[in-house]
Amino acid sequence: AMTHAFKSYEIDAVCNFAAESHVDRSIVAPDAFIKTNIEGTFNLLEISRQNSDRLVLFHHVSTDEVYGSLGPDGFFTEKTSYRPNSPYSASKAASDHLVRAYHKTYALPVTISNCSNNYGPYQFPEKLIPLIILNALEDKPLPVYGDGRNVRDWLYVKDHCRAVWEIMKRGTRGQTYNIGGRCESTNIETVTMVCDLLDEMVTKADRTSRKDLITFVKDRPGHDLRYAIDCSKLEKELGWAPIESFETGLRKTVQWYLNNSQWVHRVKSGEYLDWVRQHYGNEEGV
Repeated sequence: AMTHAFKSYEIDAVCNFAAESHVDRSIVAPDAFIKTNIEGTFNLLEISRQNSDRLVLFHHVSTDEVYGSLGPDGFFTEKTSYRPNSPYSASKAASDHLVRAYHKTYALPVTISNCSNNYGPYQFPEKLIPLIILNALEDKPLPVYGDGRNVRDWLYVKDHCRAVWEIMKRGTRGQTYNIGGRCESTNIETVTMVCDLLDEMVTKADRTSRKDLITFVKDRPGHDLRYAIDCSKLEKELGWAPIESFETGLRKTVQWYLNNSQWVHRVKSGEYLDWVRQHYGNEEGV
């Protein structure tokens, strides 16, 4: 499929966002993560190398999870050693190494970005924020791992896309750029913020708070304590900075899910996969 795409279109740049990205699923079924994240990146690198006469950039989108877990202090930088702790983050680390190797070995023009946790419109319900939004609207339990004190740095999806585009246009080839939202929050704080927004926007008939639905569950194996990104390199070299605070971005996100119940229903009911098959043949080929 990739060979056909390169033959059919005058492709001069590749931006590899594609990945299996849900940590929980990587723990239960890691094989899909190896196939998509490592073999898939390899396939893209090979077809790019074969067309290197016209390729000006291969940009690879990765994650802060390749760096492992932070304590209560400090930040991940572009020089932080890799210490992935889940099959997902290990597969992303492997793909990062492949991209760097193709730059060094074959002089393929590459850039890499490692981002913090994304959120925003169209995120699938398996992820924390949409899961909490949709469960809360249906009066279902809101599962929180452990004691909820694990910390994540949240990045609004449009801020992320702006950063990737700046890197693609003006980033130094062979370099890595960390993209963070400067929006650290514990998981329990994040869930509480979502509940408060929903209580404000869609008041329950009995006037109770959706925070009553919070349920602490057994912690995830190998659960990293804290992620936090130092994105000063990106800010200084390319002039990028996040526009959304966590408060403004989260409000926009909750409102989007409230306004797009038809999309949510289609995704949760399986109609989305039928749509994919109708337009692309089968979901595995997208």
